[in-house]
Amino acid sequence: MKTLNDTQLPPVAMWRINAMRFLFLLMAGFMGAMFVWPQLLFEWADWDVNRGLAKSMLAALALMSLLGVRYPLQMLPLMLYEIAWKTIWIVLIAGRAWMAGKWTPDIEGLFYDCIGIIIAYFIVPWRYVWARYFVQPMEPLRKTA
Repeated sequence: MKTLNDTQLPPVAMWRINAMRFLFLLMAGFMGAMFVWPQLLFEWADWDVNRGLAKSMLAALALMSLLGVRYPLQMLPLMLYEIAWKTIWIVLIAGRAWMAGKWTPDIEGLFYDCIGIIIAYFIVPWRYVWARYFVQPMEPLRKTA
């Protein structure tokens, strides 16, 4: 069975790798250490279940982002997840609220928290993503003889 190895994948420029490291560091430090983890440790008592769930997921994302600082290409799916959820929220939630005239301070605050993801669109090595996750054959479903 033919598989792509690292030498067959498109090269990724060092500036992109380092820029991804920086984005992962921002995710871990800014989001995690400055906001989510202090809230989880010191403000959790009065939260409803959904807020606690959301903060726990963001805390896990921040922790996993630390691995992205060390291994940016291996942790690229985490960056793609961050791009996906923020883009979906901006387009389908914030965009619809804005078009319907139902923009609220809460939506505006989260919009400004999410809009920075646009930077990632210019940093992610899309040719590498295409080759690695779409062109490369999938892993076998069972062991071949």
